[in-house]
Amino acid sequence: MANSVSSESKHHPAARAQVGPRDLDAINRGTWKLPATVRQFERLEGWTDPGEQAAVAYVAAEVGSRPILDIGVGAGRTTTILQAISRDYIGIDYTKEMVDACRARHPDARIEHMDARDLSAFADNQFALVVFSFNGIDAVDLDVRHKVLREVHRVLQPDGLFIVSAHNRDGPGFGEQPHLHLAFSWNPLKLGWRTWRLARSLVPTFRNFRRYRGLNEAHDDWAIMNAGAHDFGIVIMYTTLAEQRRQLQDAGFKTELVLDNVNGQPVTDDTDTRAIWWFHFVARKAAVAETP
Repeated sequence: MANSVSSESKHHPAARAQVGPRDLDAINRGTWKLPATVRQFERLEGWTDPGEQAAVAYVAAEVGSRPILDIGVGAGRTTTILQAISRDYIGIDYTKEMVDACRARHPDARIEHMDARDLSAFADNQFALVVFSFNGIDAVDLDVRHKVLREVHRVLQPDGLFIVSAHNRDGPGFGEQPHLHLAFSWNPLKLGWRTWRLARSLVPTFRNFRRYRGLNEAHDDWAIMNAGAHDFGIVIMYTTLAEQRRQLQDAGFKTELVLDNVNGQPVTDDTDTRAIWWFHFVARKAAVAETP
């Protein structure tokens, strides 16, 4: 069971996450560097969902031919998408195995092995657009998340744009549980293949679920939870719409647009978000530094 923290105590130092960056890094990088995971990412092409497509379309004309930084590039799914906007492109990922796969897939692109919490290799105000797709920012704990947002803000040009996606604390993906589900088929070959795949995943799924559930930590506005992807092999953060807006504002951004992952429709404060798995935020750095 996740630990519940009341709204009155959620900002108290004692209520801060007990899961540290080393915990999440060891678990998540360990899963993402597996050959099977890398092969899965190598097969990915195109948009993850309508919200991602709408977010990129929203910024494309403004940032065309200008410098782009692609964080969490994985095996290069977004490289093709973003290089269509600008050839002035750099992709980074903190998992070496993903970097190697991306370089092999896109030998013409600049792909670096780099962690988003330390973008010191890049100058202040270097990029017109930074993208952190596929909820990659959810792979780190709360303190590191704030550090990543500050680094992104630093390397963005004044008036620059940031696209970031994040899992919804109030959505259907929160609190996933292992379950047995076999899609029936009258085709015996398909049914046999599906049965074999299900049986193969049961052992790692339940092993990981037992191993990592002790790290689950639920708060009113955010949570750290073992998620179902990769046979429950990752532990990630979920945030509410309001909380993620707050985090962006604290880092110096103004949220310009939020889109749902289901239909790519704008999300407002009045939207019922319970059917939304994750959000796509388009945020902007101020054109001129604000005077304290």
